[in-house]
Amino acid sequence: MLDRAGRIKPCGGAIPPRAIRDFAIPDHLLKARITCADIVSPKGRRVPMPVENGFVGMVDRCEFDEWLRARAAASGAQRLTGEADGLERDADGVAAIAYVTKQGERARVRGRFVILANGARSDLARQAIPSQGHPRCVFAYHEIVRAPPPGAPGVTYEAARCDVIYDGRTSPDFYAWIFPHGETASIGTGSARKGFGLRAATAEVRRRTGLDAVETIRREGAPIPMKPLRRWDNGRDVVLAGDTAGVVAPASGEGIYYAMLGGRLAAEAVREALATGDARALRRARQRFMKEHGRVFWILGIMQTFWYRNDWTREHFVKMCEDKDVQRLTWEAYMNKRLVRRDPLAHLKIFLKDMAHLLGLARA
Repeated sequence: MLDRAGRIKPCGGAIPPRAIRDFAIPDHLLKARITCADIVSPKGRRVPMPVENGFVGMVDRCEFDEWLRARAAASGAQRLTGEADGLERDADGVAAIAYVTKQGERARVRGRFVILANGARSDLARQAIPSQGHPRCVFAYHEIVRAPPPGAPGVTYEAARCDVIYDGRTSPDFYAWIFPHGETASIGTGSARKGFGLRAATAEVRRRTGLDAVETIRREGAPIPMKPLRRWDNGRDVVLAGDTAGVVAPASGEGIYYAMLGGRLAAEAVREALATGDARALRRARQRFMKEHGRVFWILGIMQTFWYRNDWTREHFVKMCEDKDVQRLTWEAYMNKRLVRRDPLAHLKIFLKDMAHLLGLARA
């Protein structure tokens, strides 16, 4: 396991209960348990969406990522620290990753199979699969700040509530957020529009909510992919996972659970390829992922395309979030990572409301 280490991934840090169950995430890593999300419209309308029968866990990626690395090493992985900068092949055809150690020395590590999970703009992935480029990305920026004390005057902040802000001034095509992390909070925004001022938009979010005076601990930014790539393997010995494969949910930007699942599926595909000697097994990582989550990604992609276009559509989208069926089905799908197939009457009602707002027949 070759990992850069030391770099904190810019991330809101939200993980659903299914991730906690599937990957045995211990309680001490949860910095907060979110029980409500306020959806905020361009006009400042706040729609509370309480989480029924569950919560959203919040982790600090600085601590969480190191825990993952340590757990991998404890499970038998040989841990190497460095930054990869090349995918090479030896004379016998075996793949090798060239990297630079923390001490600045050059080194190489060979492997019969390689799982690449080194970010949305991975040059190694383009080397391995030159027929496709990088995934389409939203560029995200956030500031980790010291959480204000309870009841601080002029501050609209609660330690168990996320704010999700749909407003063209703070994001023309995505959303801005305030995510509590216990003693700290993540305040940020994202946009695919080149030239949009992410720092200025984040400063505006902080000003509006009274969080402009709290201490800023660190600032981070990174591209966040919004669509899974068509190919995750080179048909020989390389398979992609995480942001490198593009597995971040459209509309929500959620990536931790999907990255961990993608890593597990990539490992299972490699194990199958090793056992059978057939590199075609690598395809199964993407096939299995898309079979379970492809429809959700498709629906979320359509939702982002239609509802994030301008402030008129965003206002109507936030209005729809007042519906109790929308809230219930949204949280059930989020927490369990599967579409809720029961309750067809609720789905029909939501569809009709959706069409009414899209056609301008309903008031925002």
